[in-house]
Amino acid sequence: MCPEARGHERKTVKGMKDMKDRTAEAGAMASLASEVEGMSLSVVIPAYNEEGAVRHTIEDVRAHLDPLGLPYEIIVIDDGSEDRTLEIARETGVVVDSNQVNTGYGASLKRGIKHAQYEYVAILDADGTYPARYLPPMLAMCRNQDMVVGDRGAAMKNVPMIRRPAKFILNHFASFLAERKLNDLNSGLRIFRKSELVPFVPLLPQKFSFTTTITLCMACNGKRMIYTPIEYGKRVGKSKIRPVDFLNFIILVLRMTVLFNPLRVFIPLGLALMALGVTKFVYDIFMDNLSETTIFAFLSALIIWSLGLIADMISRLHLRP
Repeated sequence: MCPEARGHERKTVKGMKDMKDRTAEAGAMASLASEVEGMSLSVVIPAYNEEGAVRHTIEDVRAHLDPLGLPYEIIVIDDGSEDRTLEIARETGVVVDSNQVNTGYGASLKRGIKHAQYEYVAILDADGTYPARYLPPMLAMCRNQDMVVGDRGAAMKNVPMIRRPAKFILNHFASFLAERKLNDLNSGLRIFRKSELVPFVPLLPQKFSFTTTITLCMACNGKRMIYTPIEYGKRVGKSKIRPVDFLNFIILVLRMTVLFNPLRVFIPLGLALMALGVTKFVYDIFMDNLSETTIFAFLSALIIWSLGLIADMISRLHLRP
Protein backbone atom coordinates (compact mmCIF):
# COMPACT_ATOMS: atom_id res chain seq x y z
CA MET A 1 0.00 0.00 0.00
CA CYS A 2 1.40 3.39 -0.98
CA PRO A 3 2.12 6.07 1.73
CA GLU A 4 -0.74 8.26 0.47
CA ALA A 5 -3.23 5.40 0.86
CA ARG A 6 -1.95 4.54 4.33
CA GLY A 7 -2.24 8.19 5.36
CA HIS A 8 -5.78 8.36 4.02
CA GLU A 9 -6.70 5.17 5.92
CA ARG A 10 -5.32 6.56 9.18
CA LYS A 11 -7.31 9.77 8.73
CA THR A 12 -10.46 7.75 8.04
CA VAL A 13 -9.99 5.62 11.17
CA LYS A 14 -9.28 8.70 13.27
CA GLY A 15 -12.35 10.44 11.85
CA MET A 16 -14.55 7.44 12.68
CA LYS A 17 -13.13 7.29 16.21
CA ASP A 18 -13.77 11.01 16.74
CA MET A 19 -17.33 10.58 15.47
CA LYS A 20 -17.94 7.70 17.87
CA ASP A 21 -16.55 9.77 20.76
CA ARG A 22 -18.80 12.71 19.88
CA THR A 23 -21.81 10.41 19.58
CA ALA A 24 -21.07 8.83 22.97
CA GLU A 25 -20.59 12.26 24.53
CA ALA A 26 -23.87 13.50 23.05
CA GLY A 27 -25.65 10.41 24.35
CA ALA A 28 -24.22 10.89 27.84
CA MET A 29 -25.23 14.56 27.83
CA ALA A 30 -28.77 13.66 26.72
CA SER A 31 -28.99 11.12 29.54
CA LEU A 32 -27.79 13.69 32.08
CA ALA A 33 -30.26 16.26 30.74
CA SER A 34 -33.13 13.86 31.41
CA GLU A 35 -31.82 13.11 34.92
CA VAL A 36 -31.72 16.80 35.92
CA GLU A 37 -35.01 17.70 34.23
CA GLY A 38 -37.04 20.04 36.42
CA MET A 39 -34.01 21.00 38.53
CA SER A 40 -32.19 24.34 38.71
CA LEU A 41 -28.78 25.34 40.01
CA SER A 42 -26.97 28.29 41.51
CA VAL A 43 -23.17 28.09 41.17
CA VAL A 44 -21.27 30.17 43.74
CA ILE A 45 -17.62 30.93 42.96
CA PRO A 46 -15.59 32.72 45.66
CA ALA A 47 -12.54 34.49 44.25
CA TYR A 48 -9.55 36.23 45.77
CA ASN A 49 -6.70 37.34 43.50
CA GLU A 50 -7.65 34.82 40.79
CA GLU A 51 -7.33 37.00 37.68
CA GLY A 52 -5.49 34.21 35.90
CA ALA A 53 -8.24 31.61 36.33
CA VAL A 54 -11.62 33.19 37.07
CA ARG A 55 -12.62 33.72 33.41
CA HIS A 56 -11.72 30.14 32.47
CA THR A 57 -13.65 28.80 35.49
CA ILE A 58 -16.79 30.70 34.48
CA GLU A 59 -16.50 29.57 30.84
CA ASP A 60 -15.97 25.98 32.00
CA VAL A 61 -19.18 26.10 34.06
CA ARG A 62 -21.15 27.51 31.14
CA ALA A 63 -19.75 24.94 28.72
CA HIS A 64 -21.04 22.07 30.89
CA LEU A 65 -24.37 23.53 32.03
CA ASP A 66 -25.62 25.14 28.81
CA PRO A 67 -26.21 21.79 26.99
CA LEU A 68 -28.47 20.60 29.83
CA GLY A 69 -31.07 23.28 29.16
CA LEU A 70 -31.79 23.83 32.85
CA PRO A 71 -32.19 27.17 34.62
CA TYR A 72 -28.92 28.13 36.28
CA GLU A 73 -26.98 31.15 37.48
CA ILE A 74 -23.32 31.82 38.20
CA ILE A 75 -22.50 34.02 41.18
CA VAL A 76 -18.94 35.26 41.65
CA ILE A 77 -18.06 36.82 45.00
CA ASP A 78 -14.83 38.81 44.97
CA ASP A 79 -13.17 38.83 48.38
CA GLY A 80 -11.43 42.17 48.13
CA SER A 81 -8.98 41.11 45.43
CA GLU A 82 -5.96 43.32 44.78
CA ASP A 83 -5.72 42.34 41.09
CA ARG A 84 -8.22 42.41 38.18
CA THR A 85 -10.38 39.51 39.44
CA LEU A 86 -13.46 41.70 40.04
CA GLU A 87 -13.13 43.47 36.68
CA ILE A 88 -12.71 40.23 34.74
CA ALA A 89 -15.67 38.60 36.49
CA ARG A 90 -17.92 41.53 35.58
CA GLU A 91 -16.82 41.32 31.94
CA THR A 92 -18.21 37.76 31.72
CA GLY A 93 -21.78 38.90 32.44
CA VAL A 94 -22.39 36.72 35.52
CA VAL A 95 -23.83 37.90 38.84
CA VAL A 96 -20.97 39.60 40.70
CA ASP A 97 -20.75 40.93 44.23
CA SER A 98 -17.81 42.02 46.36
CA ASN A 99 -16.82 41.96 50.03
CA GLN A 100 -14.87 45.19 49.35
CA VAL A 101 -12.21 44.07 51.84
CA ASN A 102 -10.65 40.64 52.29
CA THR A 103 -13.15 39.02 54.71
CA GLY A 104 -12.56 35.33 54.10
CA TYR A 105 -13.51 32.28 52.03
CA GLY A 106 -16.48 31.46 54.25
CA ALA A 107 -17.77 35.03 54.20
CA SER A 108 -17.68 34.99 50.38
CA LEU A 109 -19.61 31.72 50.21
CA LYS A 110 -22.24 32.92 52.68
CA ARG A 111 -22.75 36.07 50.63
CA GLY A 112 -23.04 34.02 47.45
CA ILE A 113 -25.50 31.55 48.98
CA LYS A 114 -27.60 34.49 50.17
CA HIS A 115 -27.77 35.70 46.53
CA ALA A 116 -28.72 32.23 45.22
CA GLN A 117 -32.28 32.05 43.92
CA TYR A 118 -32.44 28.27 43.34
CA GLU A 119 -32.83 25.39 45.79
CA TYR A 120 -29.72 23.53 44.62
CA VAL A 121 -26.47 25.39 45.22
CA ALA A 122 -23.01 24.39 44.00
CA ILE A 123 -19.77 25.85 45.30
CA LEU A 124 -16.67 25.83 43.12
CA ASP A 125 -13.23 27.37 43.61
CA ALA A 126 -12.05 29.93 41.06
CA ASP A 127 -8.49 28.63 40.90
CA GLY A 128 -9.07 25.95 38.25
CA THR A 129 -8.58 22.96 40.57
CA TYR A 130 -12.15 21.63 40.28
CA PRO A 131 -13.37 20.78 36.73
CA ALA A 132 -16.93 21.94 36.09
CA ARG A 133 -17.71 18.74 34.15
CA TYR A 134 -18.64 17.12 37.47
CA LEU A 135 -21.49 19.55 38.11
CA PRO A 136 -24.16 17.83 35.93
CA PRO A 137 -23.73 14.30 37.37
CA MET A 138 -23.43 15.68 40.92
CA LEU A 139 -26.65 17.66 40.45
CA ALA A 140 -28.41 14.51 39.25
CA MET A 141 -27.21 12.64 42.36
CA CYS A 142 -28.37 15.47 44.61
CA ARG A 143 -32.00 14.87 43.63
CA ASN A 144 -32.10 12.16 46.32
CA GLN A 145 -29.47 13.65 48.65
CA ASP A 146 -29.04 16.68 50.86
CA MET A 147 -25.42 17.15 49.80
CA VAL A 148 -23.06 15.60 47.23
CA VAL A 149 -19.35 16.16 47.81
CA GLY A 150 -16.53 15.79 45.30
CA ASP A 151 -14.06 13.29 46.76
CA ARG A 152 -10.53 14.13 45.61
CA GLY A 153 -9.22 10.78 46.87
CA ALA A 154 -6.29 9.57 44.73
CA ALA A 155 -6.41 12.89 42.88
CA MET A 156 -4.88 14.53 45.95
CA LYS A 157 -1.51 14.01 44.25
CA ASN A 158 -1.72 17.68 43.29
CA VAL A 159 -1.85 18.66 46.97
CA PRO A 160 1.64 19.59 48.26
CA MET A 161 3.33 16.72 50.15
CA ILE A 162 3.74 18.83 53.27
CA ARG A 163 -0.07 19.18 53.56
CA ARG A 164 -1.01 15.52 52.98
CA PRO A 165 -0.24 14.17 56.50
CA ALA A 166 -2.29 16.99 58.03
CA LYS A 167 -5.24 16.23 55.74
CA PHE A 168 -4.98 12.51 56.53
CA ILE A 169 -5.01 13.14 60.29
CA LEU A 170 -7.82 15.68 60.04
CA ASN A 171 -10.07 13.42 57.93
CA HIS A 172 -9.62 10.39 60.21
CA PHE A 173 -10.05 12.43 63.38
CA ALA A 174 -13.26 14.00 62.05
CA SER A 175 -14.56 10.59 60.89
CA PHE A 176 -14.06 9.20 64.40
CA LEU A 177 -15.87 12.09 66.04
CA ALA A 178 -18.72 12.19 63.47
CA GLU A 179 -19.19 8.39 63.68
CA ARG A 180 -19.15 7.99 59.91
CA LYS A 181 -16.47 7.89 57.23
CA LEU A 182 -15.71 11.33 55.84
CA ASN A 183 -13.64 10.76 52.70
CA ASP A 184 -12.86 14.40 52.04
CA LEU A 185 -13.59 16.82 54.85
CA ASN A 186 -12.90 20.13 53.10
CA SER A 187 -13.46 19.55 49.39
CA GLY A 188 -14.27 22.82 47.63
CA LEU A 189 -16.62 21.18 45.10
CA ARG A 190 -20.06 20.22 46.39
CA ILE A 191 -23.76 20.62 45.67
CA PHE A 192 -26.36 20.89 48.43
CA ARG A 193 -29.94 21.88 49.08
CA LYS A 194 -30.11 25.49 50.23
CA SER A 195 -33.01 24.73 52.57
CA GLU A 196 -30.90 22.13 54.40
CA LEU A 197 -27.99 24.52 54.86
CA VAL A 198 -29.89 27.59 56.06
CA PRO A 199 -30.38 26.35 59.69
CA PHE A 200 -26.60 26.02 60.03
CA VAL A 201 -25.65 29.43 58.59
CA PRO A 202 -25.12 31.06 62.04
CA LEU A 203 -22.51 28.36 62.78
CA LEU A 204 -20.57 28.78 59.54
CA PRO A 205 -17.21 30.58 59.92
CA GLN A 206 -15.83 33.41 57.83
CA LYS A 207 -12.58 31.70 56.85
CA PHE A 208 -11.38 28.50 55.12
CA SER A 209 -13.09 26.18 57.61
CA PHE A 210 -16.47 26.83 55.94
CA THR A 211 -16.46 23.56 53.97
CA THR A 212 -15.24 21.58 56.98
CA THR A 213 -18.08 23.02 59.06
CA ILE A 214 -20.88 22.21 56.64
CA THR A 215 -19.52 18.66 56.26
CA LEU A 216 -19.63 18.17 60.04
CA CYS A 217 -23.04 19.86 60.35
CA MET A 218 -24.53 17.50 57.76
CA ALA A 219 -22.76 14.39 59.07
CA CYS A 220 -23.54 14.97 62.77
CA ASN A 221 -27.21 15.71 62.09
CA GLY A 222 -28.01 12.66 59.99
CA LYS A 223 -28.39 14.47 56.67
CA ARG A 224 -28.17 12.48 53.45
CA MET A 225 -24.64 13.02 52.17
CA ILE A 226 -22.61 11.04 49.65
CA TYR A 227 -19.19 11.36 48.03
CA THR A 228 -18.37 10.99 44.35
CA PRO A 229 -14.82 10.65 42.95
CA ILE A 230 -13.41 13.65 41.08
CA GLU A 231 -10.11 14.73 39.61
CA TYR A 232 -8.28 17.53 41.37
CA GLY A 233 -6.33 19.80 39.04
CA LYS A 234 -3.24 21.88 39.68
CA ARG A 235 -4.26 25.30 40.90
CA VAL A 236 -3.50 28.54 39.08
CA GLY A 237 -1.69 30.95 41.40
CA LYS A 238 -0.67 30.47 45.03
CA SER A 239 -2.62 28.62 47.73
CA LYS A 240 -4.15 30.80 50.48
CA ILE A 241 -3.92 28.00 53.09
CA ARG A 242 -1.34 28.56 55.86
CA PRO A 243 0.27 25.89 58.12
CA VAL A 244 -1.46 27.36 61.18
CA ASP A 245 -4.85 26.59 59.59
CA PHE A 246 -4.34 22.89 60.42
CA LEU A 247 -4.57 23.67 64.14
CA ASN A 248 -7.62 25.83 63.48
CA PHE A 249 -9.26 22.92 61.63
CA ILE A 250 -8.61 20.56 64.58
CA ILE A 251 -10.16 23.05 67.01
CA LEU A 252 -13.12 23.49 64.66
CA VAL A 253 -13.73 19.73 64.46
CA LEU A 254 -13.74 19.53 68.26
CA ARG A 255 -16.10 22.51 68.56
CA MET A 256 -18.57 21.14 66.03
CA THR A 257 -18.52 17.70 67.63
CA VAL A 258 -19.06 19.12 71.12
CA LEU A 259 -21.92 21.16 69.68
CA PHE A 260 -23.73 18.30 67.94
CA ASN A 261 -22.38 15.08 69.48
CA PRO A 262 -20.65 16.01 72.77
CA LEU A 263 -20.56 12.48 74.23
CA ARG A 264 -18.23 11.48 71.39
CA VAL A 265 -15.63 13.79 72.97
CA PHE A 266 -16.40 13.59 76.70
CA ILE A 267 -16.82 9.81 77.06
CA PRO A 268 -13.37 8.85 75.61
CA LEU A 269 -11.73 11.63 77.64
CA GLY A 270 -13.44 10.41 80.83
CA LEU A 271 -12.47 6.81 80.05
CA ALA A 272 -8.83 7.83 79.66
CA LEU A 273 -8.86 9.51 83.08
CA MET A 274 -10.68 6.54 84.63
CA ALA A 275 -8.12 4.13 83.16
CA LEU A 276 -5.34 6.29 84.58
CA GLY A 277 -7.04 6.25 87.97
CA VAL A 278 -7.49 2.46 87.95
CA THR A 279 -3.85 1.94 86.96
CA LYS A 280 -2.62 4.25 89.69
CA PHE A 281 -5.03 2.63 92.20
CA VAL A 282 -3.56 -0.83 91.51
CA TYR A 283 -0.08 0.62 91.98
CA ASP A 284 -1.13 2.33 95.22
CA ILE A 285 -2.53 -0.94 96.60
CA PHE A 286 0.76 -2.63 95.83
CA MET A 287 2.60 0.21 97.60
CA ASP A 288 0.01 0.26 100.43
CA ASN A 289 -0.52 4.01 99.97
CA LEU A 290 -3.61 5.60 98.36
CA SER A 291 -2.37 8.77 96.63
CA GLU A 292 -4.13 12.04 95.81
CA THR A 293 -3.42 11.41 92.12
CA THR A 294 -5.72 8.36 92.11
CA ILE A 295 -8.58 10.23 93.74
CA PHE A 296 -8.06 13.22 91.43
CA ALA A 297 -8.18 10.97 88.32
CA PHE A 298 -11.44 9.30 89.46
CA LEU A 299 -13.07 12.64 90.31
CA SER A 300 -11.90 14.18 87.01
CA ALA A 301 -13.46 11.31 85.04
CA LEU A 302 -16.78 11.77 86.86
CA ILE A 303 -16.72 15.54 86.28
CA ILE A 304 -15.90 15.11 82.57
CA TRP A 305 -18.77 12.63 82.13
CA SER A 306 -21.16 14.94 83.98
CA LEU A 307 -20.20 17.85 81.73
CA GLY A 308 -20.69 15.60 78.71
CA LEU A 309 -24.22 14.66 79.81
CA ILE A 310 -25.09 18.32 80.39
CA ALA A 311 -23.66 19.30 76.98
CA ASP A 312 -25.62 16.48 75.32
CA MET A 313 -28.84 17.66 77.00
CA ILE A 314 -28.28 21.24 75.81
CA SER A 315 -27.50 20.00 72.30
CA ARG A 316 -30.69 17.94 72.09
CA LEU A 317 -32.92 20.65 73.52
CA HIS A 318 -31.62 23.81 71.89
CA LEU A 319 -28.93 23.42 69.25
CA ARG A 320 -30.27 20.82 66.83
CA PRO A 321 -31.99 22.53 63.88
